[in-house]
Amino acid sequence: MTEPTEVEHPSLFVRTVDRLTERTGRAVSWLVLAMVLIGAYNAVARYLGRGIGINLSSNAYLEAQWYLFSLVFLLGAAYTFKHDNHVRVDVLYGRLSRRGKTIINLIGTALFLLPFSIFSIWVSWPSVRNSWAVLEGSPDPGGLPRYPIKTMIIVAFVLLALQGVAELIRGVQLLRSGELDASGEEL
Repeated sequence: MTEPTEVEHPSLFVRTVDRLTERTGRAVSWLVLAMVLIGAYNAVARYLGRGIGINLSSNAYLEAQWYLFSLVFLLGAAYTFKHDNHVRVDVLYGRLSRRGKTIINLIGTALFLLPFSIFSIWVSWPSVRNSWAVLEGSPDPGGLPRYPIKTMIIVAFVLLALQGVAELIRGVQLLRSGELDASGEEL
């Protein structure tokens, strides 16, 4: 059986969110390279510095590495969700038809992903606000400011929630289009 095509005319909102998610995903892929390069520099600088008796590394490089890891994880979530590459327990889901998978995705997004994203934004807001109020920095000497990375928690969950809404709209449009029923697959 051939796979049904996607809904041909998604809404402006869905197209806009998809473009934003794609651009963010491409930018995040470059952060992986930066993270690896900084990590390699940290390792080489640590051993080379010991050998010559000079500290070539700093807390800023170490913190930059884990900031980049955090950004990859946080900002990559919406991209991963859009491309359906997130971790899933596939015991039942893999056996379902495309229509069944679409229904499960709609239910999961509406009941779990969106409420969790909203809750995460709500819970993170006071910490981010307080961090900006004092321009929170690292407690380690030579460390980086903390308020920008804390802000990315909220940004990431906003992006994930927007992609969740876009996927809800796309799923409802797909169910309404009749394409899934025409495929001949059973639920």
